[in-house]
Amino acid sequence: MELRDEDALALAEAGAAEIEALAQRAAALRDAAFGRLVTFSPKVFLPLTNLCRNRCDYCSFRRSPGDDGAWTMNHAELGAQLARARAQGCSEALFCLGDKPEGAFAAYRATLAGLGHDSTVDYLDWAGRFALELGLLPHTNAGVLTRADMLRLRPCNVSLGLMLENISPRLCEKGMPHHRAPDKRPAVRVRMIEQAGELAIPFTTGILIGIGETRRERIESLLAIRRLHRAHGHIQEVIVQNFTPRPSVRMQDVPEQPDPEMQHALAMARLILPPDVSVQAPPNLNPQRTVMLLRSGLNDFGGISPVTPDYINPRHPWPHLAALAAACAREGFQLRPRLPIYERFIASHWLDAGLHEPVERMRQQLARWRFDAPAATHGALSQAPRSSP
Repeated sequence: MELRDEDALALAEAGAAEIEALAQRAAALRDAAFGRLVTFSPKVFLPLTNLCRNRCDYCSFRRSPGDDGAWTMNHAELGAQLARARAQGCSEALFCLGDKPEGAFAAYRATLAGLGHDSTVDYLDWAGRFALELGLLPHTNAGVLTRADMLRLRPCNVSLGLMLENISPRLCEKGMPHHRAPDKRPAVRVRMIEQAGELAIPFTTGILIGIGETRRERIESLLAIRRLHRAHGHIQEVIVQNFTPRPSVRMQDVPEQPDPEMQHALAMARLILPPDVSVQAPPNLNPQRTVMLLRSGLNDFGGISPVTPDYINPRHPWPHLAALAAACAREGFQLRPRLPIYERFIASHWLDAGLHEPVERMRQQLARWRFDAPAATHGALSQAPRSSP
């Protein structure tokens, strides 16, 4: 029976013994829905630009033009990464970038014009079609998009994404992590997720833990995601992502969340969300927690790249897939690759007609996956894209 809102909120006060019991309940629900199969997406991470108009207190990814490490990928750099990804057996081209940079930076608008694009969405449209031509399936998380933006990207993306992060407006108040981030206002993000459902777009979202939120606010965020999915049925996976402190950000001295907090958040996600929604946590941010994640209801590790680092968390390398598969096997699980669109969304109104053929080709490729193939054995390279002139 699905956990009621009031019962879920009451579990915000769970103590250590109760958290362990919640994890066991969550693991049983996961087994009933997914069996002993856990998945991941072999991907290439393509940050077309790290310019962003938001200034979240925990973010080390965003830059302004002229900052050290600022970049916008040009067409040649993008093509080189896509070709390497294809050669390594990747299936997903993840486009992940800063929010609305053309609205904030004239220099970026000039860079786009030099590339022949009049907006970031125009570049994403071009890049998605380029990725499809090279045999990869695009998934885009470009921050807050309009309805028109999503309609334009739908024919060249098998899915889209946006982290809700947290539903609480409190985190946007002065002194809180989202105060200088206009695109992190909860109502703005909820509206985009809702519009994606109205447009029948398979969608990824999630919560971010350890940024000053309370347990109750985490649960309220998961309940908000559940309401969106109940209305439209479009949420394919929910990420439970833990903030990890790093130098040079405002929140560099905030302690990392201890194991029980991650365990509680993950278990609550599985207990709250409908059984058809996958629960995911990033393995590179939890390298010593694989067993705990599996025992708390996780059924997906998200994207893992043999080609590119995690540009959002560059100090945290991806796990080697053979080692991750072995760790899963010791817990009685089989690790398998998946597409960036989940099976239940294929061959239906969720997928643009022009994408059925490339999806089927990639589905057949992943059916032949071996853990001694290149993408399963090579670690991610460490270099970032160079800055375009």
